[in-house]
Amino acid sequence: MRRILLAVLAAAISASLSAPLAAQGAPPQVSADQPYTIEYYYKCQWGHQAEFLQLFLKNHYPLLKKIESTGRILSVKIESPAYHTSEELRWDYRVTIRYKNSTVATTANPDEEAFIKELWPDHATYLKEEQRRFEILLGHIDLPVTDITPAKQ
Repeated sequence: MRRILLAVLAAAISASLSAPLAAQGAPPQVSADQPYTIEYYYKCQWGHQAEFLQLFLKNHYPLLKKIESTGRILSVKIESPAYHTSEELRWDYRVTIRYKNSTVATTANPDEEAFIKELWPDHATYLKEEQRRFEILLGHIDLPVTDITPAKQ
């Protein structure tokens, strides 16, 4: 009887512990033909935030806007936090890109190299500045997000 009671108690505790974990699982992904959003977080070396942003706006943002003009990207938003957090949680810039669908978000753009050559004929300078932009970074996170807001009823 004691073993049965312990088994039932263990099962109940196990179920109550696993329930919150199941609720915290990944949200459902949108269908393949729906917009797909990725947030890109950038954490810069102290004192180099302005330099990073200047290089980003000069060398990466025009490429994103060019891709947006083709329809692969639906929108681009650049944000910085109004306040600071602890150093381990700190990020300096968040770029939110809403793609046409998950396929274009997760596959290489066959036109990107041609766009780069068109936008930056001085390819050596472009490469040097892009290298510097990434040297400034302490961290970079790509975070796909799913909107799970309930529809209005």
